[in-house]
Amino acid sequence: MPAKRRVGLVALIFFLGVILGSVVGELIGMLLPEENVIRQLFVTGTELEVGPFHCSLIVFSFTIGFSMKVNLVSVLGIVVVAFLLRMYC
Repeated sequence: MPAKRRVGLVALIFFLGVILGSVVGELIGMLLPEENVIRQLFVTGTELEVGPFHCSLIVFSFTIGFSMKVNLVSVLGIVVVAFLLRMYC
């Protein structure tokens, strides 16, 4: 990757890869039986969580939170999306 890559592009690659990988991982998990070791390898992962942050003001209140599940297929998704963006950008 060139040194002049923008931070936004790197973040886009990361999030698109995680989303693509998570969807594929869940599809694999739905196809394989529950007690299969390979299913556990693809489906189990680490959940990254921030929040929830609750702010109550006089007029309104809001809650902000963020959660993301990263598994093996998500990491592979990041690699695939990075490769595709490198080919086309």
